[in-house]
This record gives sequence, C-alpha cells and structure tokens, in this order.
Amino acid sequence: MNWLNSVRNALPFVAKRETTDTLWHKCKGCGQMVFTKELAENGHVCPRCDHHERIGPPERFAMLLDEGSCHILPAPKVAEDPLRFRDSKRYSDRLKAARSENSEVDALVNAKGTIDGHPVILGVQDFAFMGGSMGLAVGEAFVRGVENAIRDHCPYIIFTASGGARMQEGILSLMQMPRTTVAIQMLHDAGLPYIVVLTDPTSGGVMAAYAMLGDVQIAEPKATLAFTGRRVIESTIREKLPEDFQTSEYYLEHGLIDMVVHRRDLKKRLATVIGYLTHARKAA
Repeated sequence: MNWLNSVRNALPFVAKRETTDTLWHKCKGCGQMVFTKELAENGHVCPRCDHHERIGPPERFAMLLDEGSCHILPAPKVAEDPLRFRDSKRYSDRLKAARSENSEVDALVNAKGTIDGHPVILGVQDFAFMGGSMGLAVGEAFVRGVENAIRDHCPYIIFTASGGARMQEGILSLMQMPRTTVAIQMLHDAGLPYIVVLTDPTSGGVMAAYAMLGDVQIAEPKATLAFTGRRVIESTIREKLPEDFQTSEYYLEHGLIDMVVHRRDLKKRLATVIGYLTHARKAA
C-alpha cells in the first residue's frame, strides 16, 4: 500500500489549488458563486449584484495609492494585555491568533503615498482583525497617522471598519475616543484636511469618535453604520425601524454623510476632494 500512501500525500497539494475556497466566492449580497479572480479584478465588488465585500489594508492600498508610492508606516508599540484580561481565552492568545491569521500587528494600518499625485497618509482598519476593534494599538496608530500627516503637511484619510471599542482593554479602549478627537483637532490647527471613508461595518465607539468627525464624510454603498444595534434601539423605543435604517443610503438621505461612492470611483473622488480642500486651505 506504499504507492497508495504516496498518492494520498500528493493529493492535498492538487486539491488545495482547486477547492471552492480558492476558486469560488459566495457573494454575501446575492448568494451567487463568483470566481475569486473575477471578484478581485472587479475590486472585490460582486459583478452580479454590486455588493461590496469587506477588504483589508493591502487591497485598499493597492487600489488607492499610486503605483510605487506606497510605504507602510511602522506599527507603534503599546502595552499588550494591560489588564491581563481573560474570558474563554487569554487576551494575549487572541492577539497571537489574530496576528497569525492577518499578518498585521493590530487592526489599523497606516501607509504613506500619493493619490493621483496628491501626498496623503492613509489609514485602513481591518475588520478581520478582531472585528477592527479599537484599543490602545488602534488609538496610538491613529495618533501617529495624524502626526505623520502634520509632519508631511498632507491630508489624513481613514477607512473605518469596526465593531467598536475592544472589550478586553476596558476603560483604556474607551479613552482612545478623546485621544483621537484631540489628534483630529491638531490636524485642523495645522490647516490640514481630515477625510473619513466609512465602510461595512462601522459601529460602536469608533462611530461615536473619529468616524463621524471628518471634514468630508464618504461611505461605500450599503455599508452598515451604527452606534448601537438595531434590535437594541427597537426594544428601547418600541417601534419598528425602516428597512434601510443604519445604511449608507439612509445616512446620506438624512444629511449625516456627504456622499456614497462606489469602490471603483473612490480613488478619483478622493483625488478631487483632496484637490478642493488643499487648494481652499492654501488660498485661505
């Protein structure tokens, strides 16, 4: 049976290239199967129903920053597991698992580059890293991103994707809300634009802090945007909420954001906004 074992040992390599996970992707919008390659070529937007899939920092940087201009900024060092928190697992173990799965230090990554020739510092939150939750590392990365933007005298753009504050860091995570607010004020004092792009989902403490403080508020189509959950609100006010409640389109209709932009148009739109804001502030 040695020959059979040899064949079996060879099979995983062949099968790995042809699994459903690598060749196909089930759209979360329409439920249809889409070729993974076709989805990636379409900006991770379903070619059938236009559903915007969640993507992380590498994809964002590749789509938005001019070729050859992207330089990832080093992640700041912060105290890890400051409360020695443990639930069903140690917080330190959860961090290790998240890092091994995502190859990132934490949920917010900053990069320096240009968008159609405009210098920017671009921050991207990754929902795949512990739900994009905001803790010490995310707060410090945000502040460092702002400091780099001030030093380079360019806009700071943040792509938000978060379930809120990181519960394993308790009050320390909530303290990142005023910290990031002060950082935004520093950016304004320097006369530099702060642009927010809300992606699916953005909620909780992030929504209550830097996600809604942009000079310009942009959102991707049909993104879920909320401070607290729909069921919590309905049970509190004892009313049924509209079907499109807490979506990008609802926020736009009610004047809470400035525009909803399709992913394929984001780079061009950001370049236009940056051009307007930097020109206006230079003139002032």
